[in-house]
Amino acid sequence: MSATRQLLRDAADRLRAAGVASPEHDAAELLAHVLGTTRGQLLLAPEIGDDQQQRYDDLLARRAAREPLQHLTGTAAFRHVEVAVGPGVFVPRPETELLAGWAIEHAAAITAAGETPVVVDLCTGSGAIAKAIKDEVPAADVHAVELDPPAHAWAERNLAGTGVDLRLGDLATAFEDLAGQVDVLVSNPPYVPLEAWESVAVEARDHDPHLALFSGDDGLDAIRVLARRGLVLLRPGGVVGVEHADAQGESAPAVFSDGARWEKVRDHRDLAGRPRFLTARRPR
Repeated sequence: MSATRQLLRDAADRLRAAGVASPEHDAAELLAHVLGTTRGQLLLAPEIGDDQQQRYDDLLARRAAREPLQHLTGTAAFRHVEVAVGPGVFVPRPETELLAGWAIEHAAAITAAGETPVVVDLCTGSGAIAKAIKDEVPAADVHAVELDPPAHAWAERNLAGTGVDLRLGDLATAFEDLAGQVDVLVSNPPYVPLEAWESVAVEARDHDPHLALFSGDDGLDAIRVLARRGLVLLRPGGVVGVEHADAQGESAPAVFSDGARWEKVRDHRDLAGRPRFLTARRPR
């Protein structure tokens, strides 16, 4: 067995013992980060030096203490883009890429029809969704808002030069100037019930901003605000997509199904088959 393979095996065993959910992946990502290469090129990289070994050991210790992998590398991949992340901002998850893809498909369809789609990302956090939409639908008029100043600073960094209109503000009142003009509204809001504190992964509970995680006793407070705000921002026939917890596959869509305010309310599953986000359309 090569020295690199043995190094990775030992590192993965160390992370596994610490309860890390993806020990092999994280061990390889951290080593690639230290060596300035990619996971796919690790076995072709030169033998690790003493200084690099020390740095790798330090990063492994921090990951074993359940510091998020993305905080250690400083970046998170999201669809075809990369965003800088660290303390003070929610780390985007792979599941959210499906919600972003839904928004991208709708924006792209409007572009294909020869029009300019107006897209709004509420609770943008790091700016990952807004950046991905602008990357894949460059003609879209993309807007984003974040309430938390530290998170907004990260979004400002990630969206610089993209053409996305980023604002500091509350989802309940933002973009009054766009009222009735938005084609696609998208959001990954806080949705964890306060009572679910102990069930949240250590990486999120101890390192993600609580403002980005928790949303009232049932986790639906922000989603209720979105249901109201969407009716103000969207044009007739405009669509909204909202991420939620896997346990909210019925309760989150029910917020939008209450009354005749929204139509075509449906829920969507992630790649693991779990309820993940809802979509709805403002009646024409």
